[in-house]
Amino acid sequence: MTYYRPIPMTDPARPAGARTLAGGWCWFDRVEVLARGTAPQIVPLSDVPTEVLHRMTARRAPLHGLDWAAPRIMGIVNATPDSFSDGGRYDPVAHGRTLEADLLDIGGESTRPGAETVPEDQEIARIRPVIDGLRGRVPISVDTRKARVAVASDADMVNDVSAMLYDPGMAAAVARMGASVCLMHAQGLPETMQDDPRYDDVLLEVYDHLADRMAAAEAAGIARDRIVVDPGIGFGKTAAHNVTLLRRLSLFHTLGCPVLLGVSRKRFIGAIGGAEVPRDRMPGSVAVALAGVAQGVQVLRVHDVNETRQALRLWQAATGV
Repeated sequence: MTYYRPIPMTDPARPAGARTLAGGWCWFDRVEVLARGTAPQIVPLSDVPTEVLHRMTARRAPLHGLDWAAPRIMGIVNATPDSFSDGGRYDPVAHGRTLEADLLDIGGESTRPGAETVPEDQEIARIRPVIDGLRGRVPISVDTRKARVAVASDADMVNDVSAMLYDPGMAAAVARMGASVCLMHAQGLPETMQDDPRYDDVLLEVYDHLADRMAAAEAAGIARDRIVVDPGIGFGKTAAHNVTLLRRLSLFHTLGCPVLLGVSRKRFIGAIGGAEVPRDRMPGSVAVALAGVAQGVQVLRVHDVNETRQALRLWQAATGV
């Protein structure tokens, strides 16, 4: 199988014939062709199949009142006592009201490496007061793998780290809710996913998995324009796997839907950046988020919302996008 990755640019010197990536702020005039067992090749746009080029360039449909002409920030609000970075350190409703986010992602079950499953009733009891306290400010996403929790949340988006594989009822539940869904790649369950993750080709395997899960979502009645994809940085992946994905993130635009990047305060940032404590990883998190924006990523899922917003404004001013 052949894969086509747009090579994104933001330089103001845009050549004639360049195409806009996903209706956003990046452009491209060349594509990297990838295939298992062969060296990558750079080809002109004329060598890209028409339907593939359309998926790369088509403007993504607005979602919950948000368009994708500029990067969007999803603020993390943890209603859990054991999240790896900030569990139990703040009142989630009060914290959520301070965030300059475009949407908020509220979770009642930690999915950090080694985390144990939380009973559904307990997860619902954690998230409902937070969602009720923040509803109406910005669109609300619920971070859950469980259909019953998703339905009880009445959220605008369901952010499922299992891409609707953990709970066989999730796809039908999302379709009935009329919600959007973020499909994330993960290898294994949180309890064991970091024990010994292995891939033959992490980039292409993650791409194939997300393409399969998108097809499953559409078959369940979830329209493509209600799907967001997330390559799942840090979920069943080594630092080397994470870096490989980050260097070619723009491949995922070929799926034809918005791309979410969630790297905030993750372990590999501490390992590369020399920050053992998660709350000290803000500068590295912002750096990787901006690298994602330079590849056209539409949604940044972050803990440090206001700091990321400031950095994004400066990046936009400096690049003119």
